[in-house]
Amino acid sequence: MSRIGKMPVTVPSGVTVTVKENVITVKGAKGELTQDFQPEVSFDIKDGEVVVNRVDDSKKAKSFHGLYRNLLNNMIIGVSAGFTKTLVINGVGYRAELKGDTLMMNLGYSTTIEYVVPEGVTVAVEGNNKVTVSGIDKAKVGQAAVEIRGLRPPEPYKGKGIKYENEVIRRKVGKTGV
Repeated sequence: MSRIGKMPVTVPSGVTVTVKENVITVKGAKGELTQDFQPEVSFDIKDGEVVVNRVDDSKKAKSFHGLYRNLLNNMIIGVSAGFTKTLVINGVGYRAELKGDTLMMNLGYSTTIEYVVPEGVTVAVEGNNKVTVSGIDKAKVGQAAVEIRGLRPPEPYKGKGIKYENEVIRRKVGKTGV
């Protein structure tokens, strides 16, 4: 049995979980999320906990067991607390500013890079070099952060570029003049 799949998911107060046909819906203070699921799994809701069960012991059902438990857990965390990723911009003249729903960035290229913020994700800029991506859907927040970081990944010699706040960049030694 899946170690992750058999653990029950606790539902905090203020969050409601409903299952209809092949769709699970989670509503909370920050919003509402829905997820389609395969008929190989079922959800039992009782006493503030949700247990994910699989219908049979087929390989497909076993693979979906832990997946849907984690997706449900991420949905509950998202509608109650939300998810955040913080990016730091390093480099001389590198900066970011927010204009409406567009993130304008100077990253050492000859032109300014414009990143349109996707729906369901909010972006905030602190100072000129700290970008915070937040939202209720973990996948959308992570994807937006990856796309922003991909515009100028950090380089190993001087550390210039966009990196996650807690990311450690392995530095390399440059050339010597001998």
